[in-house]
Amino acid sequence: MGLSNLARFDGGQGSQGMDLDSILHHALAGAAISEAEGVTLLQHTDAGAIAAIRQAADELRRQQVGDTVTYIINRNLNFTNICEQHCSFCAFRRDAGQEGAYWLDLEVMLHKAQEAVERGATELCMQGGLNPEATQDGSSLAYYLNLVRELKQAAPQLHLHAFSPQEIQFIAREDDVSYAAVITALQEAGVGSMPGTAAEVLDDRVRRILCPEKTNTATWLEIVETAHRLGMPTTSTMLSGHIETPQQQMGHLGKLRSLQQRAGDRNYPARITEFILLPFIGQEAPAPLRQRVGRDQPILEDALLLTAVARLFLGQWIPNHQPSWVKLGLAGATTALSWGCNDIGGTLMEEHITSMAGAQGGTCMEPETLQRAIRSLGRIPQQRDTLYQSVEVAIAI
Repeated sequence: MGLSNLARFDGGQGSQGMDLDSILHHALAGAAISEAEGVTLLQHTDAGAIAAIRQAADELRRQQVGDTVTYIINRNLNFTNICEQHCSFCAFRRDAGQEGAYWLDLEVMLHKAQEAVERGATELCMQGGLNPEATQDGSSLAYYLNLVRELKQAAPQLHLHAFSPQEIQFIAREDDVSYAAVITALQEAGVGSMPGTAAEVLDDRVRRILCPEKTNTATWLEIVETAHRLGMPTTSTMLSGHIETPQQQMGHLGKLRSLQQRAGDRNYPARITEFILLPFIGQEAPAPLRQRVGRDQPILEDALLLTAVARLFLGQWIPNHQPSWVKLGLAGATTALSWGCNDIGGTLMEEHITSMAGAQGGTCMEPETLQRAIRSLGRIPQQRDTLYQSVEVAIAI
């Protein structure tokens, strides 16, 4: 279905005087819609308007990446939940010695990496708490470098998608070195890309409530841009559906789009590879935020609308969009494939951070299950690697 065949919506203008049809056709023509126009889209509640937004996002997805839906065989490795910070949404972190605290031995991590290889994984996604005791010879960086080298030696075929901007800042602070020095050293040791987590919402008013001890917005952006300049690809995320406003959601997406545009303008060797929406899970979150939000599980309709608007807003700059089956469940994530997403994520093999928050989507998914979900929509499944290159495998019919 081309641009001219998009069904018109005759519901009048949005709350800021912006015509819905004009915004959608502007996005479908490949132009950048404004943050204010994105807010207008998010504020529509009429079923007809929401259907038009969904249709436009699905059409833009089709134009940009076709009907193939990608997935990756990967393994999560959350190597410790001991963390010095106290984010108001986090049910994962523990203090050292607290019940439920853990810190995996190297031998356990090497076994998990080898098990991932045996199950066909191409990626090991590694993140953990900020544990001040994670040092080697008094150096935080030395600990992480040794961990990376040991994992790469044991499983050289695995792409290491490891250590968020928050972890980079933590290592740099502990060793009093620059972000660039940390990223370069990790890259040389074998890290292939950086998870774009710890972003939550890139608005310091929100961050002062959600994660006051975490890196601020400017520093998160600085670390990610430094990674791009040094040739390390990153992903991007947003934690949504808690205390943030539509304006703050669009401000977050605007910062991601600007970051990607700068990478192109300055000809950096790496960029953002994907956008992942992470709806808030409140079931086991600390009580103050859980009570303030007033619900335990995401509102699927809200997540789907934001998914569609993210596709329309990020447009040509970030063409790969992924829902979280851990947070939305497989049925919800499959539905999101009709709201602008073209990737259904990874097998994970195990997952701790979201599941400890009370998510009901599960912690492991078999490739065949993801393939069936994709085919249920009449779409084509395709295994990929971390950087969205196709992995040629025999897929069962």
